[in-house]
Amino acid sequence: MNEQLIYDFIIVGAGSAGCVLANRLTESGNYKVLLLEAGNTDRSPWIHIPLGYGKHFTNPKVNWLYTNEPDPETGNRRIPQPRGKVLGGSSSINGLVYIRGQKQDYDHWQQLGNPGWGFDDVLHYFKKSEDQQRGSNKFHGIGGPIAVSDPAGGHPICDAFINAAEQLGHKRNNDFNGPQNDGFGYLQFTIRNGRRSSASTGYIKPARKRKNLKISTLSHVTKIIFEGTKAVGIEYLRNNKRHTALTNREILLSGGAINTPQIMMLSGLGPEKKLRELGIEVILDMPDVGNNLQDHYNGRIMCEATQKITLNDAVSSNFRAIVEGTRYIHKRQGFLAMGASYAAGFLKTDPSLTSSDIQAGLALFSTDNLGKGLHPFSGFSVIVRLLRPKSRGSVYIQSTDPFIHPKICPNFLHNPDDCDKLVLGFKKIREILKAPEIAKFIKREYAPGPGCITNDQILEFLRHKGGTSFHPVGTCRMGQDNKAVVDHELKVHNIQRLRVVDASIMPTIVSGNTNAPTIMIAEKAADLILNEAKNL
Repeated sequence: MNEQLIYDFIIVGAGSAGCVLANRLTESGNYKVLLLEAGNTDRSPWIHIPLGYGKHFTNPKVNWLYTNEPDPETGNRRIPQPRGKVLGGSSSINGLVYIRGQKQDYDHWQQLGNPGWGFDDVLHYFKKSEDQQRGSNKFHGIGGPIAVSDPAGGHPICDAFINAAEQLGHKRNNDFNGPQNDGFGYLQFTIRNGRRSSASTGYIKPARKRKNLKISTLSHVTKIIFEGTKAVGIEYLRNNKRHTALTNREILLSGGAINTPQIMMLSGLGPEKKLRELGIEVILDMPDVGNNLQDHYNGRIMCEATQKITLNDAVSSNFRAIVEGTRYIHKRQGFLAMGASYAAGFLKTDPSLTSSDIQAGLALFSTDNLGKGLHPFSGFSVIVRLLRPKSRGSVYIQSTDPFIHPKICPNFLHNPDDCDKLVLGFKKIREILKAPEIAKFIKREYAPGPGCITNDQILEFLRHKGGTSFHPVGTCRMGQDNKAVVDHELKVHNIQRLRVVDASIMPTIVSGNTNAPTIMIAEKAADLILNEAKNL
């Protein structure tokens, strides 16, 4: 047995979670770790320029380019589902918004039978990962690997949006990651000095030269190797050659909510009937591997602006684009230094709710196709998303070929309650956009437009024009019941030496963007793993 191929821990996937694990598990120097990533390094300058996320929606060099299966409930469209295929994973190509979700999200996880996952337990790990521009307090930490910063400055349209919401009785919120996230205000971003702060730059860069960390990019994992129900290694392809790496401790799956269930099924962990139909040897019948898929479906209200102060204007000519680029190079400011949304609001569709169920994000651009050019007019968008959908979907492999994408069926808008709440949230945001404070910035509503008024018309618009927020979670659910995939220590039930550490373990989706929670999950998992390793 080649000693160079034996590791204490093998991490599959160098995304938001995998990068955290690679750093924390090698800090002491006591453990030898292999980090496998199907994508390449994150050297492209467009990864590090915040606005560069727009370049990655259709870029196969950094994106898996997944699409959801056509569904009559969403107009039989193949809705794009971009996921990061690069060091840093989706934290290298996302919209850079830093949102943790709500206290109730994590307390609910604990109530579902997952001790140690309540908000008071996980807050420590949010703070540990964070280098908060505003400084340290009860809810925030400093000195962590991920920079969290305020916008470089305000913007007239965003100011008007926040003020308009206040005019209609919504409160102002200056910290969506504080005690409560309801209200309207400016977002914070994973940006440091005008550059993206990803899981790669924050966790891998300082760990890269450690002798006990081996990073293997362009390494496509094909399956987990088992001895009975004990995970002993990983098989992967690199440069068209098959490689095997063995572990004497644990394998940690951090491929994300799409890739992790795919790898598990290819390895014989999943619904027995489906695996046998594909000729896969069943290691363990696990019916819920790939089930419980959740995501934030959204619809966009797009407006033509009365003033030329949007991103559409900043790139409307080569000259203006050069001016904007020069501003960024010299000052690290301007549109190139911005995240996807700039201001946001969290609101309730029903005042009796204990927490917000709608998130609205104001983006200072408008487009019919993300990543494929902006409108020729001055424009901005408000993205309205449903935070806690009841609809549940699935991810299943459709071939034994690890390079064939799995079948992704999110089942958006299958639950009537989801339809009702998203329509109501959409209408509430439209009301805000009619308030005098912001109405003066709106020349016209481009989409859905003045002809879309009734609930049925709005729902029809959402079905045919809505999309994903790129927040897939839940496909390897954490829980203690007999259908759950992992336990509260993220160990795969009835399998030895295998854990899942990524967004797929979320029992229910968090009420906000998912990057910060995924990093938190990995920080907590690293402590669980290291504490157990010390006692062996």
